Amino acid sequence: MAAICALIALAMAPAGTLQIVKAEEAEPVGVGEHLETTVDPTNEAAEMHYEEQMKKGEKFSFQAEVARLMDIIIHSLYSKKDIFLRELISNASDALDKIRFLALTNPEMLGEGDQAKLEIKISLDKEKNVLSIRDTGIGMTKEDLVNNLGTIAKSGTSSFLEQMQKGGDMNLIGQFGVGFYSVYLVADYVEVVTKHNDDKQYIWASKADGNFVISEDTDGEPIGRGTQVNIFLKDDVQEYAQEQKVKDLIKKYSEFINFPIYLYTSKTVDVPSSDESEDSAEDEDVDVDEEESSSEEKKTETVWDWERQNDNVAVWLRSPGEVEQDEYNRFYKSLSGDFEDPLAQVHFKAEGDVEFRALVYLPQRMPETMRDDYFQSRQGLKLYVRRVFISDDFPDLLPRYLNFLKGLVDSDTLPLNVSRELLQQHSALKTIKKKLVRKFLDLLKKIADADKKVEADQEEVTEEAAEGEGASKEKESQYEKIWKEFGKALKMGVMEDTANRVRLAKLLRFYTSKSPDKLTGFEDYVERMKEGQKNIYFVAGTSQEELARSPFVENLLKKGYEVIYFTDPLDEYIAQSLQEFDDLKLMNASKEDLTLGDQGDKEKARDKKLKQMYKKLTKWWKDLIGASDIDGVKISKRLSTSPCVVVTSRYGYSANMQRIMQAQAMAGGVDAHMFGRKTLEINPFHPLVKELRSRIDQDNDDESAKATARLLWDTALLESGFVPEDTKSFANRVLGVMKQSLNIEAEAGLTDEEIEKQKEALDIEIEAEKIAEEAEKEETEAEELNFDDVEDDIAEEGHDASEL
Repeated sequence: MAAICALIALAMAPAGTLQIVKAEEAEPVGVGEHLETTVDPTNEAAEMHYEEQMKKGEKFSFQAEVARLMDIIIHSLYSKKDIFLRELISNASDALDKIRFLALTNPEMLGEGDQAKLEIKISLDKEKNVLSIRDTGIGMTKEDLVNNLGTIAKSGTSSFLEQMQKGGDMNLIGQFGVGFYSVYLVADYVEVVTKHNDDKQYIWASKADGNFVISEDTDGEPIGRGTQVNIFLKDDVQEYAQEQKVKDLIKKYSEFINFPIYLYTSKTVDVPSSDESEDSAEDEDVDVDEEESSSEEKKTETVWDWERQNDNVAVWLRSPGEVEQDEYNRFYKSLSGDFEDPLAQVHFKAEGDVEFRALVYLPQRMPETMRDDYFQSRQGLKLYVRRVFISDDFPDLLPRYLNFLKGLVDSDTLPLNVSRELLQQHSALKTIKKKLVRKFLDLLKKIADADKKVEADQEEVTEEAAEGEGASKEKESQYEKIWKEFGKALKMGVMEDTANRVRLAKLLRFYTSKSPDKLTGFEDYVERMKEGQKNIYFVAGTSQEELARSPFVENLLKKGYEVIYFTDPLDEYIAQSLQEFDDLKLMNASKEDLTLGDQGDKEKARDKKLKQMYKKLTKWWKDLIGASDIDGVKISKRLSTSPCVVVTSRYGYSANMQRIMQAQAMAGGVDAHMFGRKTLEINPFHPLVKELRSRIDQDNDDESAKATARLLWDTALLESGFVPEDTKSFANRVLGVMKQSLNIEAEAGLTDEEIEKQKEALDIEIEAEKIAEEAEKEETEAEELNFDDVEDDIAEEGHDASEL
C-alpha cells in the first residue's frame, strides 16, 4: 500500500520519458567471450571504462521522478532477491516465444546451425563475480532499446500514475520493464548485449544511477541473434555466482519453462598421465604392483560443459486424455517429494475471463502439520504464471480445509512481475479459487458415486456366490479411505465454506441405526426415509454403542426411524452449520420439541389426557428439583423403556456439546446462557412414574416419593450425558437405596462413640490373637524339645535315628 501511495504521489510531478532496456530477450554469451572486454565497474578502472562508454555511445538520463519510481518498484514489489533470476529467464522465454511465432510464417528468421536453436544459457565467472544469461530469441533493435521496453516506457510515467490514481491494478507494470530492473537487487552494474535480425549489435549499460548509454558493439564477439545480460554482482550477494545456488533457483522458479535452460558447469575427470604412457612404451615388462601404482598416479582435470537444468515435462500443459496414470504419479512425486502415489488427481483447463490450467493431487495421507495445527497449516499448491513459478505461499488460493491438496496452477491471465501481496488482491485469484474448489469437490463426488455403483453391483451377486468357499471380507472402497483420512477437513469445510456447504454435505459420511457397520451419507439416508418423514434425526455422543442404547432414541428406533450417530466432536458443529439437507430439517434427538411425524386425532386426544393426569406430578416435581435447575417437567414422546430423560432447549447446547465446550482450554469464556435450560421428560407408562403419581396424589410430602423423584432426576442427568451438580447428595441417595435393599435402617449411621467402641473391640480381638499365637509357639517348641530327647536315646542304644 505504501508503494502505491508513493506512486500516486508522483503523479503531480512533471511527466518524464522513461527509457528502459528490455531484458526479456537477453541472450547470454559465454563468460569468456564478451565478458573478457568488460571491467568490473566497482573499481576505478571500471569507472573509466564506463565513462568511455558514455563518450562513444548515446547517453540517456532518467529524470528525478523516474529514478524515484524505479527505487519504489525495486524495493517495494520484490521482497526476495532470488526473484531477479526468475524475471530474466521469463524475459528470455518470452523473447524465444516471439521469434518462434514469427518463424511460423518466415522460417528464415531462425537462421541455421546453432543460431536456429531456441534455448537459454547461463554461465558464471566466479573470479569477476559475474552472472550471464543468454537467449537466442528475437533480440532488440536500437529503436527497441530506446522506445519500446516495458509498459512504463510505452505509456509514459505520467499515464501510468494517472491509471493508478483511477484505481488501476499493478498489472500495468507487470509486462516487462519492472521485471528487468529487479536485477539491480543484486547488481551494481548491468550490461545488455543484443542483436536483432534487422539491426546491428548494440550494448546497453547502466549503474542505475540515473543514466544509461547505448552504443554499437564493435569490439565484442558477434552473438548472431538474441540478447545477453551480464550481471556484475554486488559484494554481499556473491552466492549467486555459485553453481549450486543457480541450479536451485532454476529448479524452484523455472523448472517448467518451455525452452531448454543450460548451465555452464564443471566436473572433475581422471585422465591418463603422459609420463605413465611414456614409461609404458619404453618398458614392456611391467608387473602388477607397477600397474596399480601407475593407476593411482592418474591425473585429474576439470571439464566444462553445458548441462540442462529443466528436464521435467510440464504435464499440466497436455490434454488429460493424453497423460497416462503412471506419468501423473511420477510428476506428483517430483512435485511434492512424496514417496507414495496419489489417491486421485483432477486435471483441467479453465477458459473465460480467467484462463488457467490446474493439476491438483489428493495425497494418500493428511499432512502432519495440518493434523497438529489446522489453523496454521500451509496450502500445498504452487502458483505459476506462464510456466514461471511465482509462489507456494498464497493462503487465498485454496480454502484452509483443503490445505492437504498438492499440485499447481498455471495462469496466463495473472500479472507476472508484481509482489505476492498485490497479486493476492487480484480479482482473478478469486475466480481460480472458486473453480479449484468446485472441481475437486466434483472429483470426490464422482469417486463416491462410483463406489456406490460398485456396491450396488456387488449386492446383486447371488447369496451362494457371496457365501462361497473362503469368502473374503468386503474390501474398503476408495471413498471410505479418503473419508477416514480427510473427513475431518471436509467437516471443517462445512463450517467455513458457506458457498460450497451443499456440495460438502453430500460428501459427509457417518454411521446410523440402519447402517451401524458401513459408512453412509445424507443422500442414502433420504432414500431410506419412512413415508411422511419430514426430519433427519441424529444424536451426538462419545460412542456408537452408547448412542444406540440412549433413551433419546428409544421411540425413534421402535417406530422404525433411522437415527444418525454423531460421535466426532466436530459432528454437532456441522449440524448447527448445516441445519437442513435437501429441504429436510436436521433434528437433534436430545433436544426438546422432538416431533415424530404428524399426529392423528386419537394421538392428540391421548396426549391431552396424559397432560391432565400428570399435571400435579409435573408441577410437584419441578418445585422439588428447583426452578434454578430445571425449566420444566413434561410428558415425553421419545421414551419407550426408560422412566425419564433430561433434554436441553432447542437453541442451547446439548449435553454432548456442553461436554466438548467445557473440555476446551478457553471454556471459561463461554456464555452460560448458551448451555441452555434443562427439561425433564417423563415416561407416563413406566411403573416408577405411575407409582410416583399415585403417591403424590395422596400425599405431597411423602418422603419416599421425594427421595425417589430426586434419585430419578440424578440418574436421568447421568444417562442424558450431564453430571449432577451435587454429587455428594446423589451418592447419599444411592446409599440409601442400598440400605433399603439390605434391610438396614435408613437412620442407621456412625457416631463417634460407635466408632470408638468398634475400634476397642478390634484392639481386644487383636490382643487375643497375639496371646493365642504365643501359646501355640510355646507348645510347638516343647514338642520339638521332646523329639530331640527321644532321638538322643535311640542313638545311645545304637539304632539309626532314621528308623523313627
